[in-house]
Amino acid sequence: MASPYTRELVDHLSGSVVGRRSEIEQVVAGLAAGRHLLLEGPPGTGKSTLLRRIATELDCGFCFVEGNAELTPARLVGTFDPAAVLEAGYSPDVFLDGPLVTALRDGSVLYIEEINRIPEETLNVLISVMSEGSIQVPRLGEVRAAGGFRMVAAMNPFDAVGTARISGAVYDRVCRLAMGYQDSADEMAIVSSQAKAAAAVVGAGFVVQATEMVRATREHPDLRTGSSVRGAIDLTMIAAELRSIRDLDASDPGVTRDAAQLALSGRVRIRDGCGRSTADIIDELWAIFFAPADDDSADDEGSRGDGESGKAPRHHLRAVAGPTT
Repeated sequence: MASPYTRELVDHLSGSVVGRRSEIEQVVAGLAAGRHLLLEGPPGTGKSTLLRRIATELDCGFCFVEGNAELTPARLVGTFDPAAVLEAGYSPDVFLDGPLVTALRDGSVLYIEEINRIPEETLNVLISVMSEGSIQVPRLGEVRAAGGFRMVAAMNPFDAVGTARISGAVYDRVCRLAMGYQDSADEMAIVSSQAKAAAAVVGAGFVVQATEMVRATREHPDLRTGSSVRGAIDLTMIAAELRSIRDLDASDPGVTRDAAQLALSGRVRIRDGCGRSTADIIDELWAIFFAPADDDSADDEGSRGDGESGKAPRHHLRAVAGPTT
């Protein structure tokens, strides 16, 4: 039987997942080789989107598990129905499959999001499954992996709040793929696609400003974590709605400032000891990318021929937001 993991699959996925050709090739190659994978990168880099698209294209099972401190082994593996056990005893018929057992039986992709947030005892269950290709469930017996079973995990960087370090035992059993943010052009394309109607209302120039402002949050020296491209999508969509509600132009300072605060202030994290609020930093960046330039600065920019009417000079970003790291 021919493998479903083909160049045609990669080509098709590349047309629907923006700016991820290399990552798509690597994930498809890893799955085709029967390997378990770990996708590591900041939020909003398309880790779950990529896996869902692959599962959809292959028409294979996709069991999603959200990693958190409440993910106990019983929730992952499954448990016997207490009421049914009283009547029928510990029969296989009354076992309620958890996502892990479901994926093993069906030969599906088990996708675990935020694997570095789950308890150690639950992580040990996964290590055993990756090593043996099966699991021993008390009173149920052995459940072996059907052909096609793969475990794909995703995690944000270790310094994210609430995360823990992944042990070497996990890394030794997976193939790791680091996923960073796409480049500026790709992120603008994502915003234009995901907020298509709103982008048509506010204009292409607004999408550029929103995307670049979001990318600047990742470089700001007072921010430990910046916003993903989702912030630019929301900023664009909120601005389009505020424009309609207030009957103002999309470039109106009241529209752009309120949209920026609403879309971004909850997505960024301040460095310890900074002494500033997220609102202050969002206002600072808003002034760079959206605040109208005063007449004198606009005239100066026009005389140099390198400015753009209606926004602060771009070169001010270095002085305010610090060097790119």
